[in-house]
Amino acid sequence: MKIGVFICHCGENISRTVDCPRVAETCEKIPGVEFSIDYKYMCSDPGQKLIKDAVEIHKLDAIVVGSCSPNMHERTFRSAAVAAGINPFLVEIANLREHCSWVHEDVESATQKAIELVRMAVEKVKRDKPLSKIKVPVTKRVLVIGGGIAGIQAALDVANAGYDVVLVEKEPSIGGHMSQLSETFPTLDCSQCILTPRMVEVNQHPRIKLLTYSEVEKIEGFIGNFKATIRKKARHINEDICSGCGQCVSKCPIKKKAFSSFEEGLAYRPAVYIPFPQAVPNIPVIDESVCTYYRNGKCGMCVKACDRQAIDFDQKDTMMVADVGAVIVATGYKLYSIGKQPLGSKYKGYGEYGYGKYKDVIDGLQFERIASASGPTSGEIKRPSDGKEPKKIVFIQCVGSRDPAKGISYCSKICCMYTAKQAMLFRHKVHDGEAYVFYMDIRAGGKMYEEFVRRAIEEDHVNYIRGRVSRIYEENGKYIVKGEDTIAGVPVNIDADMVVLASAMIPHDNAPGLAQKVGIPYDKYGFYNESHPKLKPVESTTAGVFLAGACNAPRDIPESVAMASAAASKAIILFSSDSLEREPVVARVNEDLCAGCFYCRKVCPFGAVEVRDIKDMNGVVYKEVAYINQGVCQGCGTCTATCLSKSIELAGFNNEEIFAEIAAL
Repeated sequence: MKIGVFICHCGENISRTVDCPRVAETCEKIPGVEFSIDYKYMCSDPGQKLIKDAVEIHKLDAIVVGSCSPNMHERTFRSAAVAAGINPFLVEIANLREHCSWVHEDVESATQKAIELVRMAVEKVKRDKPLSKIKVPVTKRVLVIGGGIAGIQAALDVANAGYDVVLVEKEPSIGGHMSQLSETFPTLDCSQCILTPRMVEVNQHPRIKLLTYSEVEKIEGFIGNFKATIRKKARHINEDICSGCGQCVSKCPIKKKAFSSFEEGLAYRPAVYIPFPQAVPNIPVIDESVCTYYRNGKCGMCVKACDRQAIDFDQKDTMMVADVGAVIVATGYKLYSIGKQPLGSKYKGYGEYGYGKYKDVIDGLQFERIASASGPTSGEIKRPSDGKEPKKIVFIQCVGSRDPAKGISYCSKICCMYTAKQAMLFRHKVHDGEAYVFYMDIRAGGKMYEEFVRRAIEEDHVNYIRGRVSRIYEENGKYIVKGEDTIAGVPVNIDADMVVLASAMIPHDNAPGLAQKVGIPYDKYGFYNESHPKLKPVESTTAGVFLAGACNAPRDIPESVAMASAAASKAIILFSSDSLEREPVVARVNEDLCAGCFYCRKVCPFGAVEVRDIKDMNGVVYKEVAYINQGVCQGCGTCTATCLSKSIELAGFNNEEIFAEIAAL
């Protein structure tokens, strides 16, 4: 075998610490190396041409590149090898940047280590076998989990490209938190005006199957061939018959036993309810926890009111299975609970702010519902406690965000903007009102965002105070907000009629559970991790599963929409051919050696290990062995390390190759 060695300077990243010409010169003497050279940027077009020319001139059979991490450029060098007529899996990368130059300072020792790393790669490539990519069929249907603006956008993009979509939303209606907003920054256009047409389009699109009041129970399979089990919860309304007339809602005698979650607890809803007037689908839900029929078997007013006989008290949850080729997760966020935290919570509350104790200390979403024309006060700014118009409101930013003492160290990104918007809305509706904003820093990163905040300060005369609030308490019908102006260096006491807290965005409580069902990683807060923060921001580490919106990190509406369209485009690219080529670095079982202990099955994080029956000539099963589903296997090697009988090997990383690397040292 004739091997070519190509040493990259990576600008100065490698050559600053490693003597690259010396490495190339020394490696040329390694047995099996036919050609060796160094170049400043091997991944560049001239660098790749150098590789192709060397393969042709020296008749090379395999390539070793000493460069940066294979995560960055392995695909680049493999493509160059293919263009030169070499199997892409006869290319090895010696990581001279992350494993050598970046972690050492002494040139002599770093250079010697670089030579050894290349020597190991040479010995491995001598034993590498040509591999062929695995082809798997693709089911051209997408599962979108979450019906907020990100899920809506992703579903429409995929459906408009000509592919089927199953959109699952756990609430009775799609729309997410955006449907709760009054107006949106920085344009101050009506949230419902821009969202509702999209919601209706989703419901009417022939390629979108909308499943509201439903949850994903489990997802099995692999990229191109997922099988999703979905629980459709009982509405106790026959959706095929219901016309959405609302007679059952208006006739329900149970009016004040359940708070409306859509109205953020500021209003009651009946036992039979539609979440909000523009809900899609416009079909009611019966709440078993407060409905008189489920409590004592009596009432039935909704049955009498419904002339279509759509009420079904005996309706049960149903399960359905959807075959899909890709999954887009767009589950959104929830707000940090400001008041007393539940037992066992990893977060600490802000009891000093009186949230939950004082009715007029509210969070941002509650203010949105008060300011909304469809909200409990029909858009008039009124105090929840007595319905009076507040003349002085204090807005407090970073409640939970950027506060490690409370358990959240990150910035929630949108709070500065929506606080400015809410202060402006208050000033527009209460002309003689005073608005105060306590802030740490103003973070307005976005097109026209900084100008929007300046407009709130300069045109709408919102009083911004740089400082933290230490305590809020009630005195003589007012809320005394004690804080400090850190710029002036003086304490501040404001007697407010209402206080609005800009609380942190956090993942939903069930975010880790869903991540485990889908098979994607999440961070310590519960946000889902992307595969690469720069190069693969909408892809998860599980092939075929994409991320959109605030399930990944705090995001505003434009970012969520852009991310949703990006995730949709990834799915559409996946569907561009009838079969999918994937890397052949997967585990394989030697059935003659397999002892059938199935430890590999217990440890496989992807569920790729199956049981195969071995039969004799008479068709009688005499042995059970492990079988690796190559479509599911992600090549992590956990089964290989676990196998007691040493009957499992990972293609491209077998024992002969690994021991050859060790022996080279």
